[in-house]
Order: sequence, then structure tokens, then C-alpha cells
Amino acid sequence: MLELAQLITFSDKIKTSISEVGVDWHIDHSLKVILSVYNSLKKSKPENYMWTFNLLRRYIFSHGSIPRRKRKTSKIVVAIDKIHQNNLNAQLLKAKKVLKEIETLPPESHYEHPYFGLLNLKDSLRFMEIHTQHHLKIIRDIIDE
Repeated sequence: MLELAQLITFSDKIKTSISEVGVDWHIDHSLKVILSVYNSLKKSKPENYMWTFNLLRRYIFSHGSIPRRKRKTSKIVVAIDKIHQNNLNAQLLKAKKVLKEIETLPPESHYEHPYFGLLNLKDSLRFMEIHTQHHLKIIRDIIDE
């Protein structure tokens, strides 16, 4: 979270050879994913969680990284308006708060990922970590000249 916060100052940078969208979009998307996963975890019914094997999840989680290629992103975690630094800062504060609250949720709280299936609390945290690092790498590539 600290690195995302520090990178907000570069929110207007874009390098189309790296990404079609700018730093602002990557930060906004990363924060929206954290908030969305938290909301799903909080609303979930732990008694309904059931682990299933998922080869893609196993591959991504064991390698700890997401390959760079175009994926369809859910509209719920994509900005529809211009992204402003004050919006990023507000989302950052919310994300910091919910990351503390996540620790109090039951272990079988779950989030349904479109490619990885049902993720319990531990796997949801791992997903958020891998996903955020994925976007941080892209952001670093955009701002490095």
C-alpha cells in the first residue's frame, strides 16, 4: 500500500509501449479490486465455502505473478470517469482500513474470482497481493525512462 501511495504523484504518466492506460488507471484498478474483494469477503457466508482444485489458480499462486497479456477486466473494478488524485487518495484510505478489517473475518469467508474460482480468506489475500504486485510492476515500467 505504501508504494501505491507514493506512486500517486505519477498518476498522469502514460507510456503506450508498456500499457494502453496510465499510472492513474493501474492505481485506481488495484484499489478497486482490494475494495471489491473485501466487500465480497464480508458479504460471503463462510458455511457456503467449498474448496475446489483450479489449475490456473495453482499456477499463478505458486509462481506469485500474473503474466502480462490482455484480460477482460470486470466493469466493477474499472473507472468510468476521469481519475483524479484526490479520488485515488480517498480509495487508498478506504483500502488501508479494509485491509485491517479483513483480519477479523472468518477463514472461510470467500470471494469468487472469474478465473480462479472460490477463494477463501487466505487465498483472497494472496490474490490481492499478487494482483497488486502485477500492477505495481507495470506502473514501475511506465515511470522508468
